[in-house]
Amino acid sequence: MTTALVLFRRDLRLADNPAWSAACAAHARVLPVFIHSVQDDGAWPAGAASRWWLHHALAALDARLQAEKGCLHLRQGDTWQVLLDLLKQSGAQAVYWNRRYEPATMACDTQIKSALRERGVEAHSHAATLWSEPWHISTQQGEPYRVFTPYWRNLRQRLEVVPPLPEPHVPGWLELPGSLPLSALGLLPSIHWDGGLAETWQPGEQGAQEMLELFCDDAINDYAHARDLPARHGTSRLSPHLHFGEISPRQIHFALHEHAQRVDARRRPDIEPYLRELGWREFAHHLLYHFPQTPTDNFNPRFNGFAWAPPDVALLKRWQQGRTGIPLVDAGMRELWHTGWMHNRVRMIVASFLTKNLRQHWSHGARWFWDTLVDADLANNTMGWQWVAGCGADAAPYFRVFNPLTQAKKFDPDGVYLKRWLPELAGLPLSLLHEPWKDPAVLEACGYPAPMVDLGASRQQALAAYQRQR
Repeated sequence: MTTALVLFRRDLRLADNPAWSAACAAHARVLPVFIHSVQDDGAWPAGAASRWWLHHALAALDARLQAEKGCLHLRQGDTWQVLLDLLKQSGAQAVYWNRRYEPATMACDTQIKSALRERGVEAHSHAATLWSEPWHISTQQGEPYRVFTPYWRNLRQRLEVVPPLPEPHVPGWLELPGSLPLSALGLLPSIHWDGGLAETWQPGEQGAQEMLELFCDDAINDYAHARDLPARHGTSRLSPHLHFGEISPRQIHFALHEHAQRVDARRRPDIEPYLRELGWREFAHHLLYHFPQTPTDNFNPRFNGFAWAPPDVALLKRWQQGRTGIPLVDAGMRELWHTGWMHNRVRMIVASFLTKNLRQHWSHGARWFWDTLVDADLANNTMGWQWVAGCGADAAPYFRVFNPLTQAKKFDPDGVYLKRWLPELAGLPLSLLHEPWKDPAVLEACGYPAPMVDLGASRQQALAAYQRQR
């Protein structure tokens, strides 16, 4: 009777899980394991919001397994030492997992695979997170892509609508003593600031499927337009579920395709804009794999000598707290703090404000997002911040400075988003809602701060710094 250990990491689902399916097909007994090991992540251990999500995602996965008469075996510590102990206890002949793609996690998994095989234990790694492995796509010269459009053109022609793997039948369960209670992992905050996250999200595979169904039934029909409107539920909101592997790109692609086929041809949604957004996620992992230094270093070395303003703790704190005096920036930062998420267009605007109007180094923003986003993904976070700052691959030119005022008037013309997150301004007429600084008496009455900087003047200072760099 052969036994396999299956390591769950950022693949917290049972359906369309290649490692889980392969182990269940090849062995008489399986033990699903989660090892909480901060060492695996190197310099980027999960932030507070991600740890909150992970706690609830593990609880949801364990509930799914218990419904099938199994359970999730929880351990904590160095992954290799825990594995050695589990192998000794279980006598397992094989270990299965799905691959991770950050530099530190890849190095960890490579070492573990080698060490397992040296001891005569089968080690099977599978692809479950991306459409394409980061090393499978290259230019005609065999080089990594640095620009998204040709990368996407290459990837798009490879994509096929493939039915995802069903949840497998489990032949038998292995039970071992020593599993920790979930609370022992210490993932939840000691100070209960997470009420807004609990109101907003349902971590777990079921929550991911429900969000996908909602997207198919509603938002995909007007996605190309509505995705830019922060007051609308116009995006998929699947990013945290994707990050934790509660759903796969293949599942999303198949569901969208099936939905489009069921709809009358005259009302059939165009799913290509959304697939392109998933392509951006793939591109981010492509870049991180080929350029592993980019979470801390400029992708474009020309920016290594750029004249960033000196770090200003008080200034950064006002930005983090949503007290900059610029309504759209503040609304976005407060949405982030309350829900652990921010609308993508607003992410670009708050990042532009920090890196260009305030000229603070992009790494300060990247670190704050890493701690506060439930979808904090090293590849996406790195690419997004460097793109806005102008120093990344396929970057927005540094002279493209998002104007929060014109962006708010264009994409939140009725101020619905602003009123939701800035209640102190909700009673103002629309002319003042977008520009409350026009009446100092209003600012004093409602307690909202005056702008930290003049948008026009700070833009010119940023452009001047860029010209000096050139």
